[in-house]
Amino acid sequence: MAKTDGGAVVDRTPFGLPSWLAAILPVLILGVIVGAFFLSSPFAALDSGGAPLPDVTVSHTTLPGEETVVLHVTNNGPAEVTIEQVLVNEAYWDFAVEGSGGDATLAPRESARVVVPYHWNPGWDIEVALILGDGATVHHTIVAPAQSPGLTADVLVTLAVVGIFVGVIPIVIGMLWFPFMQAMSDRWLHAVLAFSAGILGFLAVDAGIEAVELADAIPGAFDGLALVFLGVVGSLLAVQSVSAWREGRAKAGDARAQSGLWVAYLVAIGIGLHNLAEGLAIGSSFALGRVSLGAFLVIGFMLHNVTEGPAVVAPVARGERPALYHFAAIGAIAGLPVILGGWLGSLAFTPTLGAFFLAIGVGAILQVVWELRGLVAREGRVGTATNLLAFLVGLVVMYATDLFVAV
Repeated sequence: MAKTDGGAVVDRTPFGLPSWLAAILPVLILGVIVGAFFLSSPFAALDSGGAPLPDVTVSHTTLPGEETVVLHVTNNGPAEVTIEQVLVNEAYWDFAVEGSGGDATLAPRESARVVVPYHWNPGWDIEVALILGDGATVHHTIVAPAQSPGLTADVLVTLAVVGIFVGVIPIVIGMLWFPFMQAMSDRWLHAVLAFSAGILGFLAVDAGIEAVELADAIPGAFDGLALVFLGVVGSLLAVQSVSAWREGRAKAGDARAQSGLWVAYLVAIGIGLHNLAEGLAIGSSFALGRVSLGAFLVIGFMLHNVTEGPAVVAPVARGERPALYHFAAIGAIAGLPVILGGWLGSLAFTPTLGAFFLAIGVGAILQVVWELRGLVAREGRVGTATNLLAFLVGLVVMYATDLFVAV
């Protein structure tokens, strides 16, 4: 019921139904139509009787010892499949299937572990083939295998130490440039913000490429590219909602919302999400026995991530200096996720999880780059020669350090 401008009462609910019933009425009608569709089977006459092709993916492997190979498989097809035989290096081997009710049959979208008691040699590639019930064959190559150390207290401590050196220490070192940035003119501070945007922009592109590449290993049942798209757009909108809430508070006169501290926290969140995905890669590589935890790798990551420090504190280089606990919180948000990612990666890594975390980082970083643009635009002009060159320098610096890490 509602009143018009003339004061007359108008009934706006259909057929005089309660508003709650009017809200669910379309859903009820849709349910009836869908149910009738399936019960009547209108396309039964068009069924040629052909069975759907099997679609099984080996997402990744783990090697708990030199006498065992574990294949993590998913049935992507609409019909159940049965693993009849396993070939390792062109020879038939005994195997057991875990996680599918104790037998070798996988229901649609079901995942399981195929455990093969095979003695393998470190560094020698392993060719594996799964022969399904209808004769179809699924091939998978384990490149340069190495033993997975498993999840132990020593592994968790090691990953935490590596995370501190890779994520926390480099960002703290970069934040030490804050007093120097406070003494800069507006022109050069804007250049630093543009440099920070270049750093974040490269991180977004790099993580996006990795996410798309990793999506190829995601079981087809989960549609890897669509999942990456969902992660990018979802995180971008989530961070944008925080930014929009901040803008509303600023227009309402909240002095804290008008400061650059909010942007600094958003930058830290974006970098933290990227570093979470970086830690996930470290932890998963460690769990799969494919990572070198030598000093060279740690130094490479430190050089790669130290440039993130100025990006975090540049938004607060003007105005009143924030309290020390804000610096500690910003550094923790940006750096500590490396440790969490390392633990998650070593505990439960899958290509699906890795690609999704990378995509989340991409979306958040893209929104933060837009925030940095807005911060410069409020106090000056974005497209100056100095700012454009600084943005380019940020891209080049990250590319150079990325090459150093990849060596």
